[in-house]
Amino acid sequence: MYEAYKVIWRDLSEERALEAVSALRRATIAPIDESLALEAADISLAHGLAMADSLVYATARRHGASLVTADADFNGLPGAIVLR
Repeated sequence: MYEAYKVIWRDLSEERALEAVSALRRATIAPIDESLALEAADISLAHGLAMADSLVYATARRHGASLVTADADFNGLPGAIVLR
């Protein structure tokens, strides 16, 4: 939610960012527990991802979900779909 709000506010407008937050409230929010944090740290070390990116990627993997992003840092990672 943090990143969506920040990027949409920066690139579009605060109004659009608040609309996105409203839509995201209908989504399932996955908690970060100790095992997920450790998996994210392993991913960060292996792939050079930032903390937030490694947490997002680890969460997607844990739930068997594809990660759809415009962030090129995820290029080549299994299960990541990078939009251009």
